[in-house]
Amino acid sequence: MLTALVAGVVLYWTQVYAFYKDVAFTPGQEVMLTSITTGKPEPILTAGVTGIDADSSPIRFRACFTTPLSQAMLSETFVAYEGAEPLTAPKWFDCFNAYEIGTALEKGEALAFLSEANVSQDVDRVVAVFPDGRAYAWTQLNPAAKDK
Repeated sequence: MLTALVAGVVLYWTQVYAFYKDVAFTPGQEVMLTSITTGKPEPILTAGVTGIDADSSPIRFRACFTTPLSQAMLSETFVAYEGAEPLTAPKWFDCFNAYEIGTALEKGEALAFLSEANVSQDVDRVVAVFPDGRAYAWTQLNPAAKDK
């Protein structure tokens, strides 16, 4: 019984804590969005960027930040992302609430943009921006991967 308990605790710790690390963002290049005109990712203005990632999976990236850019300006300049589905983050990364973000996207309160296509094979980086400037980034399987 003790062995099963210890194994369970180790397994839980491994999944929730072991593989994640803080992301080191390059100043001025913290968050990118794909331009409508060039089709290439370009940096946007951000503040307070924090993020986590793990080498064990290409879809473990999450980030939280703010931007002074309005949704209207972003919509006119950057590629919208259809089918954005934020994935849950570990509970200890409490700035990222996938349920809240997903609900806001469904209601049209937050807008989703393509950050970078194919950051890993069949995986896109997506950014959601709220009207008050709160913004969140994550990676998810792109639509082509879901059709396979």
